This record gives sequence, structure tokens and C-alpha cells, in this order.
Amino acid sequence: MEQFLNEEFAAVKSKNSSAEALARWRKLCFFVKNKKRRFRNTANLPKRAEAKDMLKKNKEKLRVALLVSTAALHFIDGVAAPSSPIVYNVPEDVRAAGFDIDADELASIVEGHDIKKLKWHNGVNGIAAKLFSSITDGIIANEDTLKLRMKFYGLNKFDEKPPRGFLVFVWEASQDLILIILAVCAVISLGVGIGTEGWPDGSFEGLGILISIFIVVLVTAVSDYRQSLQFRDLDKEKKKIFVQVTRNGRRQKVSMYDLVVGDLVNLSIGDVVPADGIFISGYSLLINESSLTGESEPVSVGRDKPFLLSGTKVQDGSGKMLVTTVGMRTGWGKLLATLTEGGEDETPLQVKLNGVATIIGKIGLAFAVVTFIVLTLRMVVEKVISHQSWSGADAIRILNFLATAVTIIVVAIPEGLPLAVTLSLAFAMKKMMNEKALVRHLSACETMGSATCICSDKTGTLTTNRMVVVKVWITNNVKKIGSVKEGESLRSEICGSVLKLLLQCIFQNTGGEVVISEEGKLEILGTPTESALLGFGLSLGGNFATERSESRIIKVEPFNSVRKRMTVVVMLPDGKFRAYCKGASENILKMCNKGLDGSGSVVPLDEIASSDLKNIINGFAAESLRTLCLAYIDLEDNFDPERQTIPTNGYTFICIVGIKDPVRPGVKEAVELCRTAGITVRMVTGDNINTAKAIAAECGILTDDGLAIEGPDFREKSLEEMKTLIPKIQVMARSSPLDKHTLVRQLRTTLGEVVAVTGDGSNDAPALHEADIGLAMGIAGTEVAKESADVVILDDNFATIVNVAKWGRSVYINIQKFVQFQLTVNVVALVLNFVSACITGTAPLTSVQLLWVNLIMDTLGALALATEPPNDDLMKRLPVGRTGSFISNSMWRNIIGLSVYQLIVLAVLEMEGVRLLQLHGSDAESILDTVIFNTFVFCQVFNEISCRDIEKINVLHGTFNNWIFIGVMSFTVVIQVIMVEFLGDLASTVPLSWKLWLVSVLIGFFSIPVAAVVKCIPVSPKQPTDYRGYKALPGGPDESVN
Repeated sequence: MEQFLNEEFAAVKSKNSSAEALARWRKLCFFVKNKKRRFRNTANLPKRAEAKDMLKKNKEKLRVALLVSTAALHFIDGVAAPSSPIVYNVPEDVRAAGFDIDADELASIVEGHDIKKLKWHNGVNGIAAKLFSSITDGIIANEDTLKLRMKFYGLNKFDEKPPRGFLVFVWEASQDLILIILAVCAVISLGVGIGTEGWPDGSFEGLGILISIFIVVLVTAVSDYRQSLQFRDLDKEKKKIFVQVTRNGRRQKVSMYDLVVGDLVNLSIGDVVPADGIFISGYSLLINESSLTGESEPVSVGRDKPFLLSGTKVQDGSGKMLVTTVGMRTGWGKLLATLTEGGEDETPLQVKLNGVATIIGKIGLAFAVVTFIVLTLRMVVEKVISHQSWSGADAIRILNFLATAVTIIVVAIPEGLPLAVTLSLAFAMKKMMNEKALVRHLSACETMGSATCICSDKTGTLTTNRMVVVKVWITNNVKKIGSVKEGESLRSEICGSVLKLLLQCIFQNTGGEVVISEEGKLEILGTPTESALLGFGLSLGGNFATERSESRIIKVEPFNSVRKRMTVVVMLPDGKFRAYCKGASENILKMCNKGLDGSGSVVPLDEIASSDLKNIINGFAAESLRTLCLAYIDLEDNFDPERQTIPTNGYTFICIVGIKDPVRPGVKEAVELCRTAGITVRMVTGDNINTAKAIAAECGILTDDGLAIEGPDFREKSLEEMKTLIPKIQVMARSSPLDKHTLVRQLRTTLGEVVAVTGDGSNDAPALHEADIGLAMGIAGTEVAKESADVVILDDNFATIVNVAKWGRSVYINIQKFVQFQLTVNVVALVLNFVSACITGTAPLTSVQLLWVNLIMDTLGALALATEPPNDDLMKRLPVGRTGSFISNSMWRNIIGLSVYQLIVLAVLEMEGVRLLQLHGSDAESILDTVIFNTFVFCQVFNEISCRDIEKINVLHGTFNNWIFIGVMSFTVVIQVIMVEFLGDLASTVPLSWKLWLVSVLIGFFSIPVAAVVKCIPVSPKQPTDYRGYKALPGGPDESVN
């Protein structure tokens, strides 16, 4: 079976599967009871193809419209002939509300890139004034004004399909072809029965089947509806996107969906533009419009090209925009309105279990056909031999035979297998949400359980991301900065000119801000690094607003992972230009050829001085400090900021700052837990190699036999050298996004690892996409990174990543438990009915009883076993990896052992039950059939308990911590008692004495000790015995690491 699954169903990957691979397995699963339900949680390939085609057409239309608009404007500007004057009348209701421009006019300006119309409205300042907003302070925001803006300009929300109600799930559950056939049989049986035997005696068989079908449909619908509610909650979490806006003169975070027209939005690298708008100010702003136009070349946005479109992404730079159009009025909103939902790709486990269900379904169909033929032929032969005439009762018997055969198909096709994966994944996703991990793609849950390697960032993931400057080198002195007194002491020791340069460099060359909060206190806004530097500047007595007002910023090169520096050009009060630069220590030091002495005089920076500075940097780094260097250069008088680039050499060195970013509590233990679990943790960071090594050693990542390497050295290696080197690499410092991408690709393709990788910047998107599991940071991560990721770590904590791995393993093992349980029930039910039909001419389990068994093993079994929470023992096992067998030899051993036990005891009861149980009287056969049914059900109840662990004998450990399991077991027993004692003819049962109840329960209970004995039988593993230096597990959860 495993070979067949690998050959036919392994083409579907955990992510980025081809449409051909997704279509192929569907064709193989042709024998399906209920296509609507089976394929509900899989991608709708026709709709997806339709959406892709429509998206392409819409992008082309938008691209052509933009080109035509631009060309027309150029033509109008170039033609001397006067153009027709613009006429615009403000609607009365808009004017009455206090605005001087309506939503349609705003949309036409931005969507049409109409510069002429924008100028007619006096540019962005005029638009802001007409919207009763300010390009510095934003709108006056309170509940009434926000409601008014939403009323006239719309909500920043997109139309969505209404969620499906409970009755839709009832309808889908009732589309089961086999249940429909069974219902038809039941109706015919009901009609013939009442016609021949009268009411109510002739109605019991047909009525019992109809009631059972109704209960099966209802329970199935309830289970599916609950799953949909969980997915709905997760979808709400995915849509929690916050943007930085300026309102009431104060910068603040608001939900993207609470944006209104007139808002000022602050944009930075990696942000998704949340609405249509007009550029106000900014530096080097590059926008990727490929999501709208399909053009991969980024567009430079500035005063000449001021239009920003919703759904596009900030590729570089920063800026501020005025929101003009929101929601469905934007181009992005109109594009979304035309698309149909294609659904999410199915996971490899869902596909494999669909394959298992298909194989068993075919076997079950064969058994059902043979059973019906045997029962019918036997009855015909008996009639012929005894020369009996045919009657209505015989027709009912044949209908019952058909109903039994159809019910065998119901039981035989394990429709619950692939659906149990969805149930388990939905349960795990909901629980992980509570543990600060937002799963964006279903497949990530199960893939994370197979992860063999985690490539983690340092800052914010392994460390707290609460940065503070604790040490500084300036004018040949090293000083600690740990308190207000130490800050004042440093200030008094630095000469005035050097202090002024330092404060100007800190406050001018920053992406952060110092503002006054609502409580009247100073508040620092910006990244943790920016906040640390601004805090350092404030501790030296600096004033952010004062320093910023003394010079005017002319040009900015924002920090990115390629340059590893930020540079700003300012115009000094005397009209001269100066550039301030900060960034990675080694890079800035290479750019400098001068330094400052204690008096503030500029002195040459020779090789000895540079070597001393390198030693200082390495010394800071060895103390786990993140080092940054600050420098400046006075530019020539004729410097043209519009045409000339900012110099990259000739700078004057100012200082080195050492920033402390403490390791997160619990990280060392989490790394050790990963090592125990066979998961290799690698640190990939842009920091100095000495800082990286010190932090990695503190976290327990870097070991004595591990290797730390710098990105520039790594990228120079050949593929053969990389193959030898990568298994030893534990730390990669000064790495670029391309280095990270190369490392991940080589780990996956060359070494066959299942790789999880973390990322927070927009440049990390390729690595996140390449990895088996992309993990984006929820706090420090950009929206571009989150969109590319499979899981968002909401608290940016490495320990949460380990929890995701634990839940992934739990999903995988829970499904294995359920598969073992269901296949055991399948084997016993099929063989029991078939053999009994051949030997005795009757099936011991009726249609109603088999429907109840189907409910136990499908919906209730999945609830009980597929929702088991993870335990610490899961991280003492080695990962399954990329090639592990899903149905292990241990599982086959357990399935065969328990099936043989159940078949033996049930066969003995069937053949010798009357004598062994000392049954007498006319109802002895009815009592025996009830005992067999009761025993069979209790065998499954206790089998379910023994399936809680595939290898361990103690299966009761932790049982009472799982209330779902306890609830399902209790519900099953209660319904079984009701069926036996109270339903009578409807369920084809009779009440049993307490002794017979005891016999049924004891036989079922002995499944647990039998399972314990079976688990002692050794089996050979399906995996290679050597796995990355460890002894491998047989198919996954079969033994623990000693």
C-alpha cells in the first residue's frame, strides 16, 4: 500500500504543487461516496484556473489603462493647443457634510493617474484641505467624524462571500450517494413491510434505517460546521493588519480596515499599500505594482509620480501618503470583486489518506457485491430445494440483503480518513493560535512535524528585541551607558563640537521619531535599533525636535539588507551639505579615512587606528553586543542631491555604539529540546560574526564541532564545497537574503532536509517561499514577509516555533492513531459480515447497526483520536523527515493483531454463542445477535483507547487531560446502552441481562491487554536505520530517543 501511495499520490508537495499533480490524484479517487464533502477542503482547480485567467486579463486592462492615461497626459502637456477647462461641481450632500470633493472625483484622479486634475485641485495640499485633513497632523478623529467619512467615502473593506450556514452542511452531508441508495431501499422496505405486515410491525426495519441515516447526516453536519467556524476564526486573525497613521497630530497604529479617506499613512519597506492615495513626502520610494499590473519593474513614486495604488508593495524607501480611495472603489477592490475563490491546496497527508480510502473502498465494494450475491443465491437455492413459493416477505429479505451490502460499502469506504486530517489540522491551528502561532496554510501544520532543520534569525527571535545602548567608544574612550548618571558623565566628558555631531547624526539620520504621548510623556517610535539610538541621544541631553529643525533633510538612503547602512544628506544652516551615515560596523569603518580626537579636531585614520577600532568592535561583539558605527562627511558646495549619489568613502568616524539585546528566557532550553528531537537549529543573521557567535553560544546553538561562517565567504563556495560545508554550519553572520535563500535551497534539494526558516523583512520573501515551512515574525515582520510565510509567529519567540513543531508532530501522530483504529474496524466489519453471510446466510450486523458503527469509526473516532493534544514525549522522537512511511510496520502489526482477536471472539460467539452463553427460548438468536453487536461495539471502544499510543503499553496516561476523548467515549457508551435497551425493533436489538452486558464489556476490555501483548512483538523499521547520525524511528512515532 505504501508503495502504491508513493507512486500515485506523492507528487503533491507541502507547497507550490503543480495543477497537474493536484488534478492527477483526483482522477485516481474516482470511487467516492460524497464528492462535495470529500473535496470540500481541497483546491477548486477549475475556479482557480478561471481566476488566474481573469486576473491576467484584469492586470492587462489596468496596465493598458495606466499607459494610455500617461501617454494622454504627455500628449496634452506637449501640445500647444489649449485643452478644455476642467469643470467640477461638489455634490450638495458632500458640501453639507463639510467636504469639498466627493469619492468619485478622488477615484478618477488616482486611478487615472490624472496629474492635470490633481493640479487643478491644488495638488495634495488642496486635496487634503478639501477633505478637511492636514498633511502634517492628519484628520481630526473621533467617533462621529470617522462615521461621517465612512458614510461619504466608504469603508476600507472588500466584499466577501457570506459564510455558509449550518443547513448547507446538512445538505452536503446528505449528498452521500451510498446513503441515498440506502434511503431508497429503506423507503421501499417501509412500503412493502407495511403492505405485508401492517403498521407498526412492518415499519421497523425501514424506519430504523431512515432514522439512522438522519442521525449520521446530522452528526456529520455538526462536525463539519464546527470545523468551518474554526477556519472562520482563523481567517479573521489573518486579516488583522495594522498600519501607521497620523491622526490628531499623533502617529498611531490602526487596523487597515479602519482607515478612512483623509488619513495620513506612513509607509516603509515591506509594507502593503492599504488604500489608494497621493504621495505627500518621502525618500527613495519604490513601489512594486506587479500584483495589479503584472509589471515586475518597480515604480519610483515621488512628487512627479505621486499616485499610490492599494495592494501594491513598498520595495524600498519610505514615505507618507494621503488616503483618497478605500475599499471596493480602489483598483485592488475592483480586481478582487471579479475573482472567484480557488481554495487552498490540499496537504500531502490529505492526499495520501484519500489514496488509502480509495484502495479500501474498492476492496469494500468487492466484499459488498459478493456478500449480496451470496445471500441472495443462498435464499434462492433454499427456496428451490424446499419448493417454497415467493411472497412479499421474500422481497423484503432481498431488500434487506441489498441494504446490508450497501451498508457494508458505507462502513468499508473510510471517508473519514482524509476528513480527519482536516479536523486535526483545524483543531491544531486553533490551539496554536492561542499559543501565538497563526497558521496561514494548512499544510504547514503537518509539514512542521517533519521538520529536520530550523534556520532562525537572531534579532527578536532568539533575543528579546528590546534594545538599549550600553557601551560606546568615542574619541578614544570606552564608556558604559547603563544609567542617567553615566549618560550625564559621558556628556560632560565629550567636547561640544563632537557632542553636536553625535546628536545631529542620531536625530537626523533616523527612521524613528520622538513624540509627545497623550499623557504628555516622551514616546519613541521606530524599530528597536532606532529606538535604542534615539534613547541614547536623549540620555545625552539631546532634543529631537530642536536638532531636526536646525538642518533640512535633502536626501535619504534608507537602511536595507543589501547596503546594511542608512545615509541622510542634510542642508546645514549655512547652506552647505553634509551626509550622516550609520550601519554595520565593518562597512562604515571601510568608508572612513578620518576620525575625531578629544578636542573635536579631524585627524587621519591610519591602519593602526583602524586596527584598534576593529579590536574595539570585536571586543563589543564578544560581549554579545550588537555594534553600529556612526560617521559623517561634508559634501562639496556644488553637490546636486537630485543627480549625484551619496559618496561611499571619505567619511569621518564619530563613534561605535554597543547595543544590548538580551537572549529571550527559555531559548536555550528550546534549542536543547530541538536537539533532543533531532532538529538542527542554525542561526542566520546580518550581525557581526563575533556578536553572532557569542549569542549562538549563549543560546546553545553553536557547539564545539559547529562552524560559524560569514555570508560573503559562503557565497563564494562551489556547490561541492557547500555540500560538505553546510552540515557543519551552525551560524551564518553578515548574511544577505540571497545567502539565506541559497542555504535553504541547498538544505532542501542537496541534503534532503525538511527546512523551516524565519524571516521578517521583504527581502526574506524568497527564502520563506523556498522553505518547506516559512515562519514570519508577527511583531517585527513586514506585511510582505507575512504574505510569503506559512506560519506567523505572533510573539516573535523561538520557543513558539518549537511549539509549532510539537503541534505538527501531534497532528501527524494523531492521524496515524486514527488510521490504525479505522482500518481495524474496517477489517473486522468486512470480514465478519462476509464470512457470516457465506456460512450462515445472514449478516450478524444489520444496516442500522452498521451505520452506528460507521458513525463511531468516522466522525466520533476522528474527534476522539485526531484531537489529542501534544505531550513532551513527542519531542523525544526523531523527525519523520521527507521520506518517512506514513503507515508504519508497527501500525500494521497492531491492526492485524487486534483484528485477529476481534474476529476470533466474534466468530466463536456467532457459531457457539447459544451454547456458551446458555441461551434458551425462542428469542435466543435475537439475544445472541444483540450480544455480538454489543461486543463488537465495545471492542471498538476499548480499541480506541489502545490506539492512543502506537508503541507504549500504558495507553491511559493523560487520558483524563483530554476532555474531548472522554466525552466521545461517554457519548458512545450511552448511545449504545439506549440502542440495546430501548430501541428494540428499530435497532434490531433486545434488552440484555447484566451478565450478558458484563460478557460484552469484558470481551471488549480484553482488547487492551491483547494490544499490549501485540505491541511487544518486534517489527523491522521501514526507514533507513541511520538518520543523520541517529537511530531512526520505524515510520515515525515508534520509539523514543534514549
